[in-house]
Amino acid sequence: MSVEFNHTIIHARDNRASAEFLAHILGLGIGTEWGPFVPVATSNGVTLDFASIPAESITLQHYAFLVTEEEFDGVFERIKEAGIEFWADPHGQQPGEINHNHGGRGVYFMDPAGHGMEVISAPYTLDTEGEPA
Repeated sequence: MSVEFNHTIIHARDNRASAEFLAHILGLGIGTEWGPFVPVATSNGVTLDFASIPAESITLQHYAFLVTEEEFDGVFERIKEAGIEFWADPHGQQPGEINHNHGGRGVYFMDPAGHGMEVISAPYTLDTEGEPA
């Protein structure tokens, strides 16, 4: 049996604003709004369906995106041009920096709803115990 991740719903204060924000940063397009969703599709066919809900009902999540080195340059430039605060680590202990983990580069930032976004240019590698190497 073949199983593929197809879509997920991302809660937002404003579905259009959050979709436009992420699409702009990642250099992606926005799909046609349908029902309560504003979709953003990634190149591997996964759709992020942004849905507006009351701010107090949003549970903050983490979303990570794998890009090429060249694409990372564009993403990072758009983050800086927009004046978005960014970090080299998920805990915000290294502000204004990127990381060079796993032979690539990575950056963390928040979306308008407060979700933690991560962009990496190399996938995480695991050791023989299944732990990050």
